[in-house]
Amino acid sequence: MPRVLIVEDDPDVRMAVQLALRHQGHEVYAAATGEEGLHALRPFRPDVVVLDIMLPGMSGLDVCRRIRTHDQVPIIMVTAKGDDIDIVVGLEAGADDYVVKPVQARVLDARIRAVLRRHDPAPSDSVRPRAESHGDLVIDRTGLQVSHRGEPVALAPSELRLLLVLSASPGQVFSRQQLLEAVWEHSYHGDIRLVDACVKRLRGKLGELGGSPRYIQTVRGFGYRFGPQ
Repeated sequence: MPRVLIVEDDPDVRMAVQLALRHQGHEVYAAATGEEGLHALRPFRPDVVVLDIMLPGMSGLDVCRRIRTHDQVPIIMVTAKGDDIDIVVGLEAGADDYVVKPVQARVLDARIRAVLRRHDPAPSDSVRPRAESHGDLVIDRTGLQVSHRGEPVALAPSELRLLLVLSASPGQVFSRQQLLEAVWEHSYHGDIRLVDACVKRLRGKLGELGGSPRYIQTVRGFGYRFGPQ
């Protein structure tokens, strides 16, 4: 049973989401503040965190950044409808996905289950060697581990899944829409900002922000491809 930590200050919304997710078969712990949510992380050990951006005291963005300093648990941000800036900032802070208010229980449940599936390797991985070397980058598809220059790289589920999809076909150009559907299982074109934000975070963790990225290359006007230079 997936464990979901909800951080939401509105008591009515918090209760409604909590009841809906329990009905969908999730174990749920609900926190009213960012501080309470952070305190619940270790004892509850959630599989997914559903985090409202607008929280009293410590904002959801600050909570997300705090979590990412020590944990790669999937984070789904909850934003007010139309707050594009908050969405982008939330994704760059380390969120894996987002939903907009009013939260629809079926949509949230689908996003939770999708983000959990990102821990699984691609179907073709069973015929691949356990570890692949791409220059200084080593990808263990079976163990779902990545190292760069001998050092382990901690990746959030969406970052790992994106790297697995791209590196499975070196040199192939993927459109943002193709990556959106393969990694996030979304079909809405407006969500391509998920792809760009995740690429930016992934490049940062691989030490290739600025200049000419070595592993994940931008194909202007289309998307991205993987291929060590």
